[in-house]
Amino acid sequence: MSPLHDLKINLNGQYIFFLNQDVISEYSGSLRKMIKQSKKKRNKKKKSPEIITIELDDFPGGPDGFELVSRFCYNNGDTSIIDVSNVSTLYCCSVYLGMTEKFCLSNLFLQTDKFLDEVFYGSWNDIVMCLKNCEQVFLQADSYGLVDKLIFAALTKISRNSETFSSSSLSSFASSLSPEMAKNTPESDSRYISQSVSCGRSNEWWFEDMSNLSPQIILKLVMIIGAYKTNIISSVLTRFLLHYLKTKLQTKSISTTELMRNKLEYSDLADIAVKGVISAGKNAFSCRKLFWVLRVLSSFSLSRESRTGLETLIGEMLEQATLDDLLISAGGSREGGFYDVDLVIRLLKVFVKNMEEEEEESSEKNMKDIGKLIDKYLREISPDQNLKVSKFLGVAESLPDSARECFDGVYRAIDIYLQSHPNLTSQDRAKICRCLNYKKLTMGTCKQLARNPKIPPEISIEALKSRCENQQQTTSDVKVVNKSFSCRYSEEKKKPVLLHLEISDKLADRLKTRGAYNWRVMDSFREGL
Repeated sequence: MSPLHDLKINLNGQYIFFLNQDVISEYSGSLRKMIKQSKKKRNKKKKSPEIITIELDDFPGGPDGFELVSRFCYNNGDTSIIDVSNVSTLYCCSVYLGMTEKFCLSNLFLQTDKFLDEVFYGSWNDIVMCLKNCEQVFLQADSYGLVDKLIFAALTKISRNSETFSSSSLSSFASSLSPEMAKNTPESDSRYISQSVSCGRSNEWWFEDMSNLSPQIILKLVMIIGAYKTNIISSVLTRFLLHYLKTKLQTKSISTTELMRNKLEYSDLADIAVKGVISAGKNAFSCRKLFWVLRVLSSFSLSRESRTGLETLIGEMLEQATLDDLLISAGGSREGGFYDVDLVIRLLKVFVKNMEEEEEESSEKNMKDIGKLIDKYLREISPDQNLKVSKFLGVAESLPDSARECFDGVYRAIDIYLQSHPNLTSQDRAKICRCLNYKKLTMGTCKQLARNPKIPPEISIEALKSRCENQQQTTSDVKVVNKSFSCRYSEEKKKPVLLHLEISDKLADRLKTRGAYNWRVMDSFREGL
């Protein structure tokens, strides 16, 4: 009889198990073969009998899996250790170690295979639990076909208890697993039928349970649906993927490490969800819902194609957006600003292009509505200390002048920006004003601009001149003499009757001093407005 511990198993280069050769060889064909080969090598080298060492790499389930196998062997094939929480792991271990009927009756492979047959036709919870256990041995479970079988069982259960599949596809789908699956699968699961009726959304009763699975499992599920052409309702699959990705973010079940490790799978799922959203289009998703989709999926490294497609869909219905929709955090270091201004600029470009191609009467109204919305957006983002002048202008200038009947809102945003960025150079302060159409400023706003000490003097003068020139074109009451503009505003009639603002050559000379401005004279000029 061999010694009590004459076999040393080095598992994955990290764990050591001491076993008895006779016990383990009785059940495992693979280990029996390796032990024989090791003994032959020792005999050739005429070495004395010692403990044989065998290295096992990438063992399914790691040390926990091997410990379960050891318990099975040392307890004469004890099947009580098998349950839904470990059967997937034990099945993979049995295949890996060759634990078949060839070496022992009622061996581990047969027992786990029988157990899984019961799971395939059993309850929904057992199927989900086995899929969850597959995450620990995914590579082996996938290569041995176990993941496919469990997903088929899950999808068949879903199809029996909801309208997710068309009836014509159900029989072919179930029989693709095995001929028995189609006839042996229970017609319904009473628990989930009652639940689906009570919640009123029969196609979504399975969302929550499946959201607990890993992205590899879900991606496999999506691939199987596509490969077997099961005619699953596309909108249901899209809603599930959105629910799945949202759940991963909201419950914080996805750590940074997991996200990086499964980055490819999450990215693929996000891209598939976007394709479903784009396919459903405007009829299935409101503008607000599309912004929600963008917020959720942006965390999962969308491909450029998917992002562009989603942004195009949003941009084409941007007139339905609200200020809250546009205020999307930039994320990252936020060195370019707290909000994702570049996104808004891209959306505006899509919207303007779409409006130019349409010749509907509503296009003009939609353009005006967007103009008001963007003015609010500019005022909201202006206090951001990291917002660059170029980004501010990028948003303001994305719309044509026709989108705004009045530029007072743009000026108010500029005023807020200048107050929040006191260290701007004179050139930057002049640059940010280029998005203003002075002729579309009200006289009251024009005077505020001229009085504003943060506005460069040349901008103040240019705004007043443009405003008065505009008045000259719109009313016959404007009197212009040389370079003098006469303007006076009637509070009683609420319309310009006579504008009086004298900017003569003499005053212009007094304002300027060697190419700069005489600030004392300029301040006096502003106070007189």
